[in-house]
Amino acid sequence: MLDDMIDTAGTITNAANALKEFGAKDIYACCTHAVLSGPAIERIGDSAISELIVLDTIRLPKEKELDKIKVLTVAEMFGEAIKKIFSNESVSVLF
Repeated sequence: MLDDMIDTAGTITNAANALKEFGAKDIYACCTHAVLSGPAIERIGDSAISELIVLDTIRLPKEKELDKIKVLTVAEMFGEAIKKIFSNESVSVLF
């Protein structure tokens, strides 16, 4: 499953649990911005999600780390984009 942002994780965990109910074996989810407020961590931990992959656009505090959450960095790509924009170069080669 793919989402732009996960805040309280209600929608994505409900969807994952429904997929499991209908026979899905492994459920992978990913999002760009992991806000993870309120009950999000508990919901993700208790859900049928096998692995949640998030980008580091928002820092994941130590107390919100779970084994099933994997954080990928976009720092190098963002840095390169900023450099290209500053130099009036095309950023299309980055994507």
